[in-house]
Amino acid sequence: MREREDKNMDIKEQIKKAVERISKDKDLQEKFQKDPIKAVEGILGVDLPEDVINQVVQGVKAKLTADNVSGAVDALKGFLKK
Repeated sequence: MREREDKNMDIKEQIKKAVERISKDKDLQEKFQKDPIKAVEGILGVDLPEDVINQVVQGVKAKLTADNVSGAVDALKGFLKK
């Protein structure tokens, strides 16, 4: 059970690291869109097992999408206040 918790925590940390890098770098954003697995492995500097890399990629996609939606909502709120 403890090993599973450690693995989940590690995946969350990898997602966080990848999202931070991708969100700040247009080139990485393009690479992630074209080949997300290769982009994430390049960012993390490791070749992860397929099940782990797929979880990380899905987590990064979800986080980036959530951040984009949040930014759009904030922009819309600002627009409506004018």
